[in-house]
Amino acid sequence: MSKLQESSLFQLTAARFRLFLREPEAIFWIFVFPILLAFGLGIAFRNRPADVLPVAATTPQLTQALAADKGLNAKTLNETDGGRELTIGAIQLLAIQTPQGVTYKYDDTNPDARIARMLADRDIQAAAGRKDPVSAQNSLVHEAGSRYIDFVVPGLLGMNLMGSAIWGLGFSIVEARQKKLLKRMVASPMPRWQYLMAFLLSRLIMLVIEVAAFLGFSRFVFGVPFHGSLWELGLLCILTSMAFSSLGLLIASRARTMEAASGLMNLAMLPMWILSGVFFSASRFPAVIQPFVHALPLTAAIDAFRGNMLQGMHLNQLIAPVAILLAWLVIPFMVALKIFRWR
Repeated sequence: MSKLQESSLFQLTAARFRLFLREPEAIFWIFVFPILLAFGLGIAFRNRPADVLPVAATTPQLTQALAADKGLNAKTLNETDGGRELTIGAIQLLAIQTPQGVTYKYDDTNPDARIARMLADRDIQAAAGRKDPVSAQNSLVHEAGSRYIDFVVPGLLGMNLMGSAIWGLGFSIVEARQKKLLKRMVASPMPRWQYLMAFLLSRLIMLVIEVAAFLGFSRFVFGVPFHGSLWELGLLCILTSMAFSSLGLLIASRARTMEAASGLMNLAMLPMWILSGVFFSASRFPAVIQPFVHALPLTAAIDAFRGNMLQGMHLNQLIAPVAILLAWLVIPFMVALKIFRWR
């Protein structure tokens, strides 16, 4: 052994490296997580053709002119229906034929709407086939439902329900296991399913405060709309919270330390943070992984929230996301019931 290896500094440094390698959670967050995050965002914002923007016009002639542009998906709507679809974000722009020319109705705070306005005016001017341009005016709208804040609030709601359910339940179970509290319950006549179900039911009390505070703030400060039924939105929140609570029980059913539980929870939530469309549309990801993206519980929850809040959809119109959430509620709970470790 060399003098360097015999030195206390060398031995202490080597010991620190060995201790680090024994912590898989630290290795994951330092080396794996940045790579996965860069990979996911790189796929979402990869180089690709420009998005096709949905627009509408009040006359077939205007629709034909807009449809000639590959960057626009045009349809004909009357002014009333067009205004409604503009409000819920189904279209980015409505071209209205007037005696003086064309009026473009859109939200100038929306970048996609500004692009749609530029493309639409170019196409209509070209279709006019004359040197003097068609007279065009703007009718700016800032309707609730078509803004970015309206898009992102349902995503934040789903992400908040996921984090509070998984972290809240998972850490409680692992902490009780570390303190030998679960061991004492083994000798009691209490059925295992009742102990686990109590965690799910306890989430309902906090859920009311959690959802009411966040949605109330979003409504009164930013004017986020609630086009759908409030009681149906409440049912969706309960189902979402229960599904993520069930997933949290499964993750914590075998973990013995807080570090291991934290690593498993974050590993489970990482794909949903990136893929589920919290801050941008999940449609940005390639078609080959779309089935996996839509099978995630957070994707289903966000789709259901946006359908209810922004488009006024009822539960019978949200069968697919509701079914996915029900599956994530039942299957992880049954598996956790089978593999749960008391010690």
